[in-house]
Amino acid sequence: MGTIRPVYFTDELKVGMTAFQSKTITETDIILFSAVSTDTNAIHLDEEYAKTTRFGTRIVQGFLTASLISSALANRLPGPGTIFLGQNMRFLAPVHPGDTVTATLTVLDVDYVKNKVRIETVCTVGDKRVVEGEALVLAPPRPQE
Repeated sequence: MGTIRPVYFTDELKVGMTAFQSKTITETDIILFSAVSTDTNAIHLDEEYAKTTRFGTRIVQGFLTASLISSALANRLPGPGTIFLGQNMRFLAPVHPGDTVTATLTVLDVDYVKNKVRIETVCTVGDKRVVEGEALVLAPPRPQE
C-alpha cells in the first residue's frame, strides 16, 4: 500500500513512486452516482434490461470506476491541492456491483519547474485491468518560507 500523507510537494516526487486507493462499489454508490452525474443508463440500474445486453448483468458506470483515480490523486499522490490538467483512459473490462476496484498511480515524469507530474493510472478488479491511462496534474509546490 502507498504511504498515506497529507501531501507530496513537487520537490518530493520521484519517478516510480506509487500509491493505491481501493473501494468496493455498492448499490448505493451506483444510485448516488446516477443522481449526481445524471447517467441513468438502464445498463447500470435495471437488472432485467441488463440481462438482455452483451454483459448479461448490470455494470458500474465507467466514470464511477475512474473516479477512484481522482480520489487517489487528491488523497494519496500527490495529495491535497493537486489539480487535474488532463486524463486519457481506456475502459478495458466491465466492473460489476460489489466488485472492489483498486486505483494504482505511478509517477512517470516530474517537471520540477512547472510543478507538472505525468502519472500512469490503472484500475483493477483483482488481477484484471479494467481501466488504464495517464493523468497530467499540477502538483502542489512547497510553500515559500
